[in-house]
Amino acid sequence: MSSTTPEKRSADEKRSESISEDVATSQPEIGEAVSRRHIMRKLDIHLLPFVSLLYLLSFLDRANIGNARVAGMAADVGLVGLKYNVIAAVFFIPYALAEVPSNIALKLFRPSIWIPTIMLAWGLVMTLMCLCNTYEGLIIARVFLGLTEAGLFPGITYYISLWYPRSKQARRVAIFFSAATVAGAFGGLLAFGIEHMEGLGGLHGWQWIFCLEGILTVLVAVASYFYMHDYPETASFLTDAERIHVVNMLKEDSNSLATHYDRKFVWQAMLDYKTYVQVSIYIGLLIPVYAIALFTPTIVNLLGFTAAQAQLLTIPPFVVGCLFTILVGIYSDRYNLRGPFIVGGCLVALIGYIILYTQTKPGVAYFGAILAATGIYPTIAVDLAWAGGNAGGDVKRGVVIAMVIGIGNLGGICSSFIYIHPPRFFLGHGIIMGFLGLSIVMSLFAMWDYNRINKQKEKLCEKEGIDHSRRQEFSELGDHSPLFRYTL
Repeated sequence: MSSTTPEKRSADEKRSESISEDVATSQPEIGEAVSRRHIMRKLDIHLLPFVSLLYLLSFLDRANIGNARVAGMAADVGLVGLKYNVIAAVFFIPYALAEVPSNIALKLFRPSIWIPTIMLAWGLVMTLMCLCNTYEGLIIARVFLGLTEAGLFPGITYYISLWYPRSKQARRVAIFFSAATVAGAFGGLLAFGIEHMEGLGGLHGWQWIFCLEGILTVLVAVASYFYMHDYPETASFLTDAERIHVVNMLKEDSNSLATHYDRKFVWQAMLDYKTYVQVSIYIGLLIPVYAIALFTPTIVNLLGFTAAQAQLLTIPPFVVGCLFTILVGIYSDRYNLRGPFIVGGCLVALIGYIILYTQTKPGVAYFGAILAATGIYPTIAVDLAWAGGNAGGDVKRGVVIAMVIGIGNLGGICSSFIYIHPPRFFLGHGIIMGFLGLSIVMSLFAMWDYNRINKQKEKLCEKEGIDHSRRQEFSELGDHSPLFRYTL
């Protein structure tokens, strides 16, 4: 049993106990009056547009360095050699290190306090980045941007898992993550317009990119304090019957696994080899994603298009990636499968990079860039739903998600240094193909391993007569509970 004392219990545990008492005492008629489809739609309307907007701004702020480079930053600041690569890379060091502590803080504090606060912090950093006009200044700004942005992506991914059952998460994470592809498209369009502010207020056009996008983030962060909902138990947009229905649905989905904070759940996540299998899959996916975000404007520019054309031509790959991210997420949930969709997406992206590697005609190579984005972007959402859904218990799930995203984001350092031999970028394309192969191999292993463990648990339950009436006995075992089944 947990060693957590009454004084140390989290607010989440107390809320959970309170709502459980409500369920036990009131038990309103929940059936025809409360349709699960209606409740899911209600959750989607109140949660998904908002969190998608937050991530759109997050990805826009971290990736706009690529647009700024094409808009004249490299020439104005003297970014020769590997200087741009260093500026792109330093972001990922504090970003990776701060993600696990941030998700633990999200569990200890309310999401409506923690998420807007870190968002306000990075919005201020982004805004003030417009004052940077030296190489050293840009490095310092990117370090603080990585530190302050760290908690948003794993935090929102974890936040979604607290509202939806596992079989409904992939499409929601896909919709939320599709904001990254929209950010890529919107960033190119926005940068194209902002460039024309060159010289206004004594700032270069690329400095205005940082300034205006940072101010937008600050404004949305302030609004978030008043709009963001914390948990299903306290959601004001749900009726009492709907609230109880959602909580019961989540309890049933998790087999009543523990929701309170205890350090042992953190260790369960850190010492589980399956966490590192998911980390390796995610690294292989994220290196291509960041390479696309950071270098697509440069790659397109060097295919023979002008800088202005390159800003606009970055839009189609991200738009197509956005559409397929949502489509794949929907089908992944429909069939309750994760691994096959990751493998399939990697194979499509692999074809795109083979085209980029082998073709010299601008039109054909540009099609390869579109194909690469089409294949790789959908895999991120599916993999995060896979990693989070296969981690049992609230705290372990939060730590696993943060570790996968945090360690995986160290791959962003690799992404920053592999595109160094223009204009064909053989080294960069070749390394990315290798990492796509890593994700394919590790996804196949994970599917085999999860299936093997599920069969072992089924035999144990049959042998020992274990059924759902005994689930409280295993509430603190997380996904090691004999009643927990992994999604393939």
